[in-house]
Parts: sequence; structure tokens; C-alpha cells
Amino acid sequence: MPIETPAPARLPPWLKIRLPGGEVYNKVREKARLGPLHTVCQEARCPNLSECWSGGTATFMVLGETCTRGCRFCSVATARKPAAPDPGEPRKLAESLRALNLKYAVITTVCRDDLPDQGAGHITECVKEIRRTCPDVLIEFLIQDFRGDIEPLRRVVAASPDVLAHNLETVQRLTHPVRDAKAGYRQSLTVLKEIKRLDPKRTTKTSLMLGLGETEEEIFTALQDLRDVGTDIVTLGQYLRPTNESRHLPVAEYVRPEIFEAYGKRAREMGFLYVASGPFVRSSYRAGELFLEGYLKSK
Repeated sequence: MPIETPAPARLPPWLKIRLPGGEVYNKVREKARLGPLHTVCQEARCPNLSECWSGGTATFMVLGETCTRGCRFCSVATARKPAAPDPGEPRKLAESLRALNLKYAVITTVCRDDLPDQGAGHITECVKEIRRTCPDVLIEFLIQDFRGDIEPLRRVVAASPDVLAHNLETVQRLTHPVRDAKAGYRQSLTVLKEIKRLDPKRTTKTSLMLGLGETEEEIFTALQDLRDVGTDIVTLGQYLRPTNESRHLPVAEYVRPEIFEAYGKRAREMGFLYVASGPFVRSSYRAGELFLEGYLKSK
């Protein structure tokens, strides 16, 4: 299969990361080090950690630090039955956001298939606590698929985060083995479609990783599928192997920046509200930029 093609021996010149630094970066780093919460920036080994932290943006991960799924692109720890969620986490999250003085909060979750509601109640409490503690903060929540169950999704939509994101991750042909067996291409599309059905005004967002062996035609098909279910925002970025462990898939291709630009142009022509496309782009990349802030505040 194309996805098993050995990765190129060296990173291309456009995949260079500047060293972190600056007053704001140091403040976020210290808060992340001392605080009780986990940032997905660290857990997922994100290449944008320097840029985002220096700009005052951090993505927090709730429902613990261990996932019940084992996607082969992800470095987050996995277990069938992780520790129970911390009931004080919503308060701690809100206090952390207030201490960092963020205008735009990005929160993601591990999958919790072991919980009766798959963590929907915990997510709802996080949104409520943020609204209570720092009401001016815009909230983006990156959620799991809830195994296609509409009731947990309904609870999360009713909590009304400003943006609800769920990642398609890859094209249909590569969904397995890229994603855990519990995930599904159509299942993820249904999640994004149901969010719009439950709340047509809710802004939806998703992400695709490139460089896993997908074809141009498959990318365009995935983008059209996302538009067909009303997805507003899409990000496209380069897959980078978290470790050399066998459980993590190798990179099949390092996609050139100009190709990302072409894909971004095509996505914008399809009618997405906003598109971010580039080698270092991730689902939470520069989420607090002026476009999103201005757009959400004008709704």
C-alpha cells in the first residue's frame, strides 16, 4: 500500500521550525508546566508550539491525558479504561484561560468510549465554566465522533461553543489504517452534518492531514464531501510522524508548499468560509487570528 512507503531520509528545507522564545511564550510555557491541565501542543508534539505559544494561543486537552483509541498518527497515550475524569477540570480550565488572558480558547478532548456519555457531560461543564469565569473568551471545541451517537452530540451542541470542530483526518481510502477502527469516514461526515442540523448557525471546522499516500482526486473528493455537509472551515497540513515506533505510520510524501497553496485555492473556490493550508498547519493552528475573532463577534 502507498501508506507503507518508507519516508524520505531527510526533512525538506521548508520543514524548519524556529526555536521558541519571547515573553508570551515563556508565560504560556510556565503556566502549562505548573498548571494541572494538559496542552495538546505538548501531548501531540505539535510543530507550531513555538509560534502559537509566542502569540498567546494554547490548545488545552480535557477528559484526561489518555485516549481509548489508538489512531496511528497520534502520540497521545492510549488505554481501554483510562482514569476517571477530574470533576474539577472544568473549573481549572476556566481559571487557566483567565490567567493567560486569552481571547480565543481552543479545547480538544481525548476519546472516552469507556464513559456512559463518552464525556459529553464533562465537555458541557467545561463550556459552562468558561462562560461563567471568562465570558468574553471565544470557545472552539474539537470533539470526538461519539461513535455516531446523536444524544451526546446533542448535549455538546446545546452548550453552544462558538466553534465545533471534528476532524475527518484523511481521505476515505486511508481512514483505516490511519484512524482507529472505531472511527469512520462517513461517521465523521455525519457528525459535522448533525451539528448543522441541530444548530444551523453553529460554525463547524475540520482538518485533513496530507502526505499519507492520498491522491489529488481523493483530496478534492473529501473537500467536496465536507462542503456537502455544510462544513464552514477546513485546515490542511502535513502529516509528520510523531515517533519512529511501528505504531506510528511513516510519511509517504512531504507535500511542497506550492501544492498546499493550490489545494487551499481549490477549497476556497468550493465555498468554505475560511481555509488554512500549509505544511505546518494543524486543526488548531492560529485559531485566534483576527479573521475568526472578527467573524464570530459579528455573528
